[in-house]
Amino acid sequence: MLLPRFDTTMGYFAQIANMPETTKLYDTVVTWWDAIEVLVVTGATTARVEAANTGIKNIKRTGRGFRNAENYRMRILLTSAARTVA
Repeated sequence: MLLPRFDTTMGYFAQIANMPETTKLYDTVVTWWDAIEVLVVTGATTARVEAANTGIKNIKRTGRGFRNAENYRMRILLTSAARTVA
């Protein structure tokens, strides 16, 4: 464990607030703390993969008329290459 745990301080404030929203937030942070810690320490995200998937979906939406799978594949590759160069 590299970062300090906020179980006691955050839990204290969530208890004082006495609101369902703060209790749920506290429970969520406690549940996901290991993943949050990894994100903060390493900075590793899936942003690039998600952006690529979104780009492919957008190409798919605009290329609904393709009947040839090879032409569709080439459109994906050309569009992604154009984004890389720009």
